Amino acid sequence: MSTLLVRQMKKPIILALAFLVFFVPILLTVNTGQAQAAAPVLNLDVSSAIMIEAKTGKILYKYNENQAFPPASMTKMMTEYLVLDAIHKKKLSWDQKVTVDEYGAFLGKSGTSGVLLALNEVHTVKELYDAMAIYSANDATVMLAKTVAGSESEFVKLMNKTAKEFGMTQTNFVTATGLPVADLKQFASESATGDNMMSARDSAILAKELLTRYPELLETTKIPHKTFREGTSRPLKMDNWNWMLPGLVKQYAGVDGLKTGHTNAARFCFTGTGERNGIRLITVVMGAKSFLSRFTETSKMLDYGFSHYKMQPLLKKGAQVPGGEMAKVDRGTDKEVAALASQDVLYPVKAGEEGVYKPKAVVKQVTAPIKQGQEVGSIKIVGSNGKADEFLRPIDEQKAGGTLVAKDEVEEAGWIRLAFRSFFGFIGDIFSGLGNMIKGLFS
Repeated sequence: MSTLLVRQMKKPIILALAFLVFFVPILLTVNTGQAQAAAPVLNLDVSSAIMIEAKTGKILYKYNENQAFPPASMTKMMTEYLVLDAIHKKKLSWDQKVTVDEYGAFLGKSGTSGVLLALNEVHTVKELYDAMAIYSANDATVMLAKTVAGSESEFVKLMNKTAKEFGMTQTNFVTATGLPVADLKQFASESATGDNMMSARDSAILAKELLTRYPELLETTKIPHKTFREGTSRPLKMDNWNWMLPGLVKQYAGVDGLKTGHTNAARFCFTGTGERNGIRLITVVMGAKSFLSRFTETSKMLDYGFSHYKMQPLLKKGAQVPGGEMAKVDRGTDKEVAALASQDVLYPVKAGEEGVYKPKAVVKQVTAPIKQGQEVGSIKIVGSNGKADEFLRPIDEQKAGGTLVAKDEVEEAGWIRLAFRSFFGFIGDIFSGLGNMIKGLFS
């Protein structure tokens, strides 16, 4: 084979390789179907992780986020939610007294995190709740679970039912505390087996639900130190296990929650949250190598999130969305009603992408009577390619832009008006059909 022929054959091969090296990665990045740019490379040394913006649930970073692992005491976030829910529904009160039973006393002496509860000791729901949220006290947690549901096994059923309602598809709870069943000895429920399991995504869903429904939770989780049994002969100083709080070893400006976890199987976990410059982030790391490294790995995500994202105003309250100004009304005195944004629309936008995102109206047909301020649609946030970002759940994507509401009231039309409207509509259809027929004959 001649040298010239070999050189001619090499040229297309070199061009093909150049195309693969330089252009294919670009095409793959552009054609992801997401408005958001490619995910950052943070090199976290964990089993799984996720970071979201707390209000919308938009995912800013993810790694192995759908695989379930033992969550250890991050399980207690669900217990916290159910206690707060019971308080809200007036099934419990903060000053309600709880008497410690044998199970609570067993955990008080188990060597796990706790406040050394003794048999027949009496505390209020608030005292036990603080011990659970600040100090991850297993003995306090199980007493709260039994107070809410009568037994831990019934409480666990409630935990799993709520997780399903939240859309936590990779979660199964077996204890209220996050302790493995084997650690409960004779107090383990006969129906409980194995370990608690939860994915990083599910943990973020749970944290988002907590912060959305009961933001007052942060007033407790941000406390770095508190004394249990203060003013008695048996005081116990509780240092928050979240060492990213102000004044603690790994303090990070803006962090005010949420829940740590550690068992041999789970290793070291942390669901954190913090707010800076008007944007709140939720982070989850699971399977970190050490007590401190879970906070170091969390810091990497927070550094990236706070430095790259801000909440951008996209729409003012009361404004209309182009292309979705009116909602059709069935059986009303008016056939349409103006659709307005129910609130200011703020959206987490990465630096350099400020002009990328636009609100898109999703208007639904409604039936009279319509009240002023009644929901008539929703606002979807899309990128320049018409695609939405990735969210925790479909419901988060639907709610990210808020709702559209009716500007005015629309009364239900009387039967006479509806009859005439139907008649003239019928006549209009006939003439429209005839016009199309004549036009067709002469076209």
